[in-house]
Amino acid sequence: MMGLGFSASAKDAGPGKAPAAPAEHKPATKSAPKPASRTSLRASLRSRRWLQVGAASWYGPHFQGRTTAAGERFDMNQMTCAHPTLPMGTWLRVTNLKNRKSAFVRVNDRGPVFEGRIVDLSYAAARALDLAGVGRVKLEAVRENDPALARELVAQLQFPLLFNPLTQ
Repeated sequence: MMGLGFSASAKDAGPGKAPAAPAEHKPATKSAPKPASRTSLRASLRSRRWLQVGAASWYGPHFQGRTTAAGERFDMNQMTCAHPTLPMGTWLRVTNLKNRKSAFVRVNDRGPVFEGRIVDLSYAAARALDLAGVGRVKLEAVRENDPALARELVAQLQFPLLFNPLTQ
């Protein structure tokens, strides 16, 4: 009768033996999960691989020159993005899941504004991924000392992706 809360020793107690006292039952207490702090989030990004899959969109001319959440001026020709929770300055490898093109971007703003999207890319980042409108992407956090990131940044310096809405 183990399932009813009686111990096996109480059932097996012979004549002249006192049944053993039932084990004390303590109710399980669950503490509410604590929200991740920026330092613990940054540490978790360093210690293990972080990725996210979902819808991405881009923003450009309308926000050109406005101040981002990081305090910088938004430049749609830079490889940046807006993410709702990642620390400012986090480097991400963004992969367009439709054509497998990828690019490195730096988080410098908060967003996306529209529900159901995981990231807003700058115009240059969207163009590098051939992302027109909304598309499905994979985000992967990368370390600043990642050799692939270094190669891509050098390549971007040699071949900048520029957009001038007045000439196109």
